[in-house]
Amino acid sequence: MKTFPVIASILSPKELGEFIIEQYQLNNDFECSLFRTGVNHTYFLSNEDTKYVIRVYCHNWRTKLEIQEELELLILLKKHNLSISTPIPNKNGSQILEIDTPEGIRYVVLFTFAKGEKMRFMTNETCAAIGSMMAKIHNVTARKRIDRVDYNSDVLIYKAYDKLNMFFSGDLDEMKYLKQISSQLEKRFKETDFSDDQKGIVHLDIWYDNLAVNKENEITIFDFDNCGNGPLVLDIGYFCKQLFFIEADKNIYESKVESFLNAYKKERNLSKKELNLIPEAGASIFIFYLGVQAQRFDWSNIFLTENYLKMFVGRIKKWLNYYDEKSKI
Repeated sequence: MKTFPVIASILSPKELGEFIIEQYQLNNDFECSLFRTGVNHTYFLSNEDTKYVIRVYCHNWRTKLEIQEELELLILLKKHNLSISTPIPNKNGSQILEIDTPEGIRYVVLFTFAKGEKMRFMTNETCAAIGSMMAKIHNVTARKRIDRVDYNSDVLIYKAYDKLNMFFSGDLDEMKYLKQISSQLEKRFKETDFSDDQKGIVHLDIWYDNLAVNKENEITIFDFDNCGNGPLVLDIGYFCKQLFFIEADKNIYESKVESFLNAYKKERNLSKKELNLIPEAGASIFIFYLGVQAQRFDWSNIFLTENYLKMFVGRIKKWLNYYDEKSKI
């Protein structure tokens, strides 16, 4: 009987755990468990005393060079005493391991575990701590580049639309809306004329699901898989937009985003032009992630339907309309 090829496999936690134990010369009392599948697959490796994170990159999602650039960024941030999850070298000093899976070569990296909890409903103090941490990261990454994607209007908006257009008709109201606002968003970015100090390496996915908060309200940030080059305000806009949809009461939202921004500004200058671009920055990244979801449709996205598109685009509308009305007050 013929064995069919696959486009995406889920590795056995047992065998993966044994592989990591051997590669890192760990004690045999470690157990491996699957935590989450998605763009990449995440496993936990733990015993009574220690916990690690194993990331198994999906086939053809990232090149080895892209992963290496991500890991070098993490090491740089760690050298500046910033609390982030960092890669751990194996017994031969390698940080990136290769495994042969049914779909082809996949890369594996072992990371330190970010201690603390994921806090969806954050306090003002936690929002301030995140703002401070983000600014400290930007102080390190400003004026720097890595050999990864440049987050410009073409990547964030137009290419994302093209990926969506492979699944959804351009005649849909939601697709018409995305096309309509694309040129407006691009224009606003061009008008901002960022200085060199306002550009650098961005995380592009800082929100509650990618950070841990300990009892002392200290923040550890992880999952730099989408890091690249671009205006630093992209990170700010994305966090604010995520917070906007967590907090139904917009008075609470405004209070928390003020705490976040004030703490950021204590560590790093934030110009009026950047502050004014927060709505467009948040909207652009949400369009980008719609494109990512279309890109991975065949192997890890069961949600990409017209109803999902309506919901997601509805959020973009609500976000932009909120700031449009706010500007008129």
